Amino acid sequence: MTTSTTLQIVCPHCDTTNRVPAARTEEAANCGRCKKPLFTAHPVVLGAQNFDRHICSNSVPVLVDFWAPWCGPCRMMAPAFERAAAELEPHVRLTKVNTEDESGIAARYNIRSIPTLALFREGREVARQSGALDLPALLHWVRGNL
Repeated sequence: MTTSTTLQIVCPHCDTTNRVPAARTEEAANCGRCKKPLFTAHPVVLGAQNFDRHICSNSVPVLVDFWAPWCGPCRMMAPAFERAAAELEPHVRLTKVNTEDESGIAARYNIRSIPTLALFREGREVARQSGALDLPALLHWVRGNL
């Protein structure tokens, strides 16, 4: 996480970038525009219209699960990814990109197998993991790459 006293947090509901005092991220901070919670303890679904904003405008690291509905390992990992959101927020934003619907994003990041996890910090990919992980392995991998 950045060391500045103010963080930029993109709203998972309306995609507005909010400035939040770093000390308030542990509290239930709400979006200044739509008034909904900035952290929901659930992964945020990203698509072409909001992917870049979440990846580049969030001060907190963003974990992307590149997946597809037909993928058995993706479906098997989905509950662990959901639980990880509750454990890692507000220090990491967890997101999902359906590679069937968002093939352009998948191609841009050279996603060759799914599930693939990519961890972004300040708009840049800092770590990547292919293959399904259970909750302990997922949490260990994320924390080890922060």
